[in-house]
Amino acid sequence: MATLTALHQVPVRIAPIRRLSQLFAGLWLYGASMGMHIRSTLGLDPWDVLHEGLARRTGLSFGLITAITGVLVLLVWIPLKQKPGVGTIANVVVIAISVDVTLAIIPAPQELLSRIVLLVLGIVLNAVAFAAYVGSRLGPGPRDGMVTGFCRRTGVSLRLTRTVVELLVLGTGWLLGGTVGIGTILYAVSIGPLAQLFLPALTWRERSQPAS
Repeated sequence: MATLTALHQVPVRIAPIRRLSQLFAGLWLYGASMGMHIRSTLGLDPWDVLHEGLARRTGLSFGLITAITGVLVLLVWIPLKQKPGVGTIANVVVIAISVDVTLAIIPAPQELLSRIVLLVLGIVLNAVAFAAYVGSRLGPGPRDGMVTGFCRRTGVSLRLTRTVVELLVLGTGWLLGGTVGIGTILYAVSIGPLAQLFLPALTWRERSQPAS
């Protein structure tokens, strides 16, 4: 299965130009899609709902809460035997830059229709970006790695695992006082199926590996 193939890392020395290009393109698109989601002002993504809720409860800054959450998620990698890769490190840097650039370029639209279009495009492109950078097989980011690690260890589909995680995170964030919008719910229920849909086409395979 291509989905399971994508969850296994391959050393960066193998087809480095092809795979690194896909990795960085995917990460840049990931950040850009996040910026589009934010600019739609129709609801934070589930993880940011959690971050906002924790920030309100603890009094710590949003950025600090994001960093702490990332570290805690990385600890979950240990029992899953998930290992970081080039993509794990690049994830933090490239996405942060891409989000800022996107927010600087795209103004917040006033019309509801424009905001809905921006939201839907952001979600779909986020799934494509996830499939591209994970499909490069150079290592996922902290939160995505928790999902892919669980899939790899259990054989449970990416679609189901990602959806359950997003809904759990969303529910926890909402109970803690995070802001939930229609965009939050749409992202939570659609990102898993969309990511699994795009992943087979964007998964890098060695020539000896059959497509599935």
